[in-house]
Amino acid sequence: MKHEELARYLVQQFKKKGADDVVVQLNNTDNSHIKFSNNKVTTTKLWNLEGMSVFVAKDKKVVSSSLKSFSKAAVKELVSQMMQSAKNVPPNPNYRGIAKGPFKYKVIKDMCDEHVVSMDTELIDITKQSIDVVKHKAKRAAGVFEQGSGSTFLVTSNDVEVQERYSHLYFSMRALMNKNASGHTVVLSRTKKGFDYMKTAEHAADIAKKAHTTRKSISGSYDVIFEPHAFANLLENLAHSASIFSVEAGLSCLKDALGKKVASDQLTLYDDATVANGYGSSSFDDEGHPTQKNALIENGIFKTYLHNTSTAERYNTKNTANAGLISPEPHNIVVKPGTYSKDELFSSVKKGIYITNVWYTRFNNYATGDFSTIPRDGAFYIENGEIKYALKDVRISDNLLTMMKNVVRIGKEVEQIKSWEIETPVFSPYVVIKDVQLSKPS
Repeated sequence: MKHEELARYLVQQFKKKGADDVVVQLNNTDNSHIKFSNNKVTTTKLWNLEGMSVFVAKDKKVVSSSLKSFSKAAVKELVSQMMQSAKNVPPNPNYRGIAKGPFKYKVIKDMCDEHVVSMDTELIDITKQSIDVVKHKAKRAAGVFEQGSGSTFLVTSNDVEVQERYSHLYFSMRALMNKNASGHTVVLSRTKKGFDYMKTAEHAADIAKKAHTTRKSISGSYDVIFEPHAFANLLENLAHSASIFSVEAGLSCLKDALGKKVASDQLTLYDDATVANGYGSSSFDDEGHPTQKNALIENGIFKTYLHNTSTAERYNTKNTANAGLISPEPHNIVVKPGTYSKDELFSSVKKGIYITNVWYTRFNNYATGDFSTIPRDGAFYIENGEIKYALKDVRISDNLLTMMKNVVRIGKEVEQIKSWEIETPVFSPYVVIKDVQLSKPS
């Protein structure tokens, strides 16, 4: 039996046993992973992953599991185990069901590139070319290069059946002059055409080289230019605060914010699963509901929380197609571009800070948005748009909403960002934020 047929069979067996809602998702991926450090390739790995996740609800009792062995016997055993588990868990009074199909789905541009699917020997060549670029300007290169392709097949008990193919390329480059002077950049794309790894390597090396200067520590209130990588870190936290699950869990600074001003007039922010070449794009969510573009913030005004079918029914509002069966989540976080070039952004700052990356972003109070984060890699003091010296021992200690309200300029070029601290893809520009609070770490 083909695995797609087995997924349909699984849904049928649960329905025979009296399940109210069933969602089965079959994922199949082929991946390549190259790791490099000290200018040498250190690890190469190829693997295939195939798995079937299962979600079942019976009388508001919700259970989930996965199928590891693809056979009818394994299906029957899993059905028996999960239905027995459903008897032993308490009902969830907030559960209101899953999306009811059938649906029609949009075709999203640049989801799968056959040139990426067939890449093989090119992977090592691309890695070595990027290392050579960094070696020319900096001393050492380290990072990872990932390539993959696969498919998702989803079938539910509510007349939903849909399948989608995808490909992806991800390159993370850290250039180092020494332990105190580094630059980090990423490039990600679903297509080979949108994968400019040479530009990424060059920029990482440029940051590292500029950071290899006298380093000083400062504190106080400054206008700050944030690179896309650094601003994306903040935007991901803001977008996840728009999930109604975060609001209910007390982990959101956007509680009771509908229709209120939460950011600068210049800032418009979307959750968009339909954006071309988006790393988080998909024509359907985890319930099989067709995805869409949601305006989270429009000219500074908060517009909507993110919902799945169950939460939308509880709040008597529209499903935003962001399942997460348990927790609604954003797909791609997209900033509407501004009108400023990179040079114009820099020349606008007379005395300020330029931050290329941040990490260890931690909240002191999720409900108010008070947080701190540490600039990593190149961070610089600038005057009249020119770098004067690199910074050391600096921490941003501020409020997320205050910073969003203090966005004064937005760049017109947007980069897609994803990294180990930015799990949801973010389409972010360069921005200037005024009066950012900087302190020295204790």
